[in-house]
Amino acid sequence: MAGENIKVLLVEDNPGDVLLLQELFKEVTTVVVELMPVERLDKALNYLKNEIFDVILLDLSLPDSQGLQTFVITHNQAKATPIIVLTGINDETLATRAMQEGAQDYLVKGQVTGDLLVRSMRYAIERQRALRDRKLAEEKIREQAALLDVTTDAICVRDLNNQILFWNKGAETLYGWQATEAWGKNASELLFDEPSPEIEAALLQVISKGKWQGELTKLTKTDKEILVASRWSLVCDEQGKPKSILTVDTDITEKKHLEAQLFRAQRLESIGTLASGIAHDLNNILTPILAGAQLLPLKFPDADERTRHLLEILEINARRGADLVKQVLSFARGVEGKHITLQLRHIIVEIAKILKETFPKSIEISIDILQDLWMVSGDSTQLHQVLMNLCVNARDAMANGGTLSISAENVLIDKNYARMNLEAKEGPYTVINVSDTGVGIPGEILDRIFEPFFTTKDVGQGTGLGLSTVLGIIKSHGGFVNVYSEVGNGTSFQVYLPAVQGMEPLSPEDLPPQTGHGELILVVDDEVAILEITRTSLEAHNYKILVASDGIEAIAVYAQNRDKISAVLMDIMLPLLDGLTAIRTLKKINPQVRIIASSGVMSDNKLSVVAATGVSTFLSKPYTVNELLLSLQKVLSSVK
Repeated sequence: MAGENIKVLLVEDNPGDVLLLQELFKEVTTVVVELMPVERLDKALNYLKNEIFDVILLDLSLPDSQGLQTFVITHNQAKATPIIVLTGINDETLATRAMQEGAQDYLVKGQVTGDLLVRSMRYAIERQRALRDRKLAEEKIREQAALLDVTTDAICVRDLNNQILFWNKGAETLYGWQATEAWGKNASELLFDEPSPEIEAALLQVISKGKWQGELTKLTKTDKEILVASRWSLVCDEQGKPKSILTVDTDITEKKHLEAQLFRAQRLESIGTLASGIAHDLNNILTPILAGAQLLPLKFPDADERTRHLLEILEINARRGADLVKQVLSFARGVEGKHITLQLRHIIVEIAKILKETFPKSIEISIDILQDLWMVSGDSTQLHQVLMNLCVNARDAMANGGTLSISAENVLIDKNYARMNLEAKEGPYTVINVSDTGVGIPGEILDRIFEPFFTTKDVGQGTGLGLSTVLGIIKSHGGFVNVYSEVGNGTSFQVYLPAVQGMEPLSPEDLPPQTGHGELILVVDDEVAILEITRTSLEAHNYKILVASDGIEAIAVYAQNRDKISAVLMDIMLPLLDGLTAIRTLKKINPQVRIIASSGVMSDNKLSVVAATGVSTFLSKPYTVNELLLSLQKVLSSVK
């Protein structure tokens, strides 16, 4: 309801309290409260005859009415309008009785703020709307009763003793019982083999909550079991008292058979939902790690080569961890990775550094990369995963040590080769070869190594998904994989990727760091670690920093320093007041404000919502120092 007006009838005879409420509402920025104060109950009742209000704030002590009777009279006059009791009487018994009579809330003067009052009014309005919608729905059920007989769904109406009152043609077709046979019968005895706790629980829920739905196995007249999607609604009379239960059953027996065939796809969707839920927190954790790994070499310029090397490994793998979070999301959602023109030499060198730090010293790492290696089009994170999978398999094959060799070269495939390998196409390829001197792969299982879940490793040591993932990724890149192995003499995997022409792109990490000129930046994030590392990073590059941990604090800090602040780095997911609302508020304070939006998880839909606020620069967590500096340079140099 943000941005809307709330029209309020205030029934209050104390001018001081009226003035106080008017001041409290002025402090609220989320809505505009139109307050209509009256000091007597009879005046309030006259207003209610001619005007419509969103909510009523009612004092129980008035010149012409006292106590609970004040509420009862008002409620009878305005049943459709939610009433919040706002009184100086701090009486728990009176509060309980008022709520039982229909009050939406009971608040004591002197214990409320403007924000609390607005929240209470919002909830009261929403609850009243929900009640009204439910009554309209019940009325619609009654009005459409004459049409129920034409539907193919099985529709049954039974009284609160479970006796069938109505049985339509759809029910006759589905269950085999004619209406004359079903009328007056106990529904449970007619449709179930034996009493069911599930049915008892459903009956209790529909009576207490008004609705129930679920899947039930029922019996036809010929004792055939069928599975139905059953939807129950409580039907009430004009006085709102429960009268009967309307049941709509849809036969889903065949549908369930089809759903079983799609179960695997549904599980992947669940993985996507889970991944989305944790991705934001993971990226928030990785952001300070990545920034810290980049700052430490600046703080300790005299560190020895070993320390610098370890920091480089830390930075590389923090960035890779962030990429893997994105990859899991992409895989789970069925979205292909983003393909760009890239140089495989960088990925191989990066992996070699990791292998030398993490693999046993008994395994020698050998690298041989052609200097003028052709470029490929691909997703660097996915190709990194391919090579890591192959290297880990090679390590496992050399339990007693050996040599792991990674080489890359250019190969031009001709028509003759393409005829002999159906997956190959004529043209230029970049080929990566991963070889080991391990135990080798027996011939009888060599043809099965790319099958999903096939593994020769012990339980708990492998899932059988590594090589199937390798093959899937390479095929999605238009390439293919060859494997050669000899028991006792090692294994060699050759990964062929179509080569492309083009210049090697510069990543943000290849560009020189951008230094500020003393500009004041407001950084807004609820993660203390991110605030601290971002402050340190920017101060190290000649920026001045203000910080805020939620949207409300951000607005307050900006309002106090609007003429000094050059740009705002705003996290989208914030407590108290979310980032999007804070951005819109800052835009109202200063339409020229420069803002960078940031988040650990950002769907296309949310990106479009951010763009709609006028913010065009988005920084995905975790971000490197250079990415942060480049984003700042972009917004600071933009023309307003």
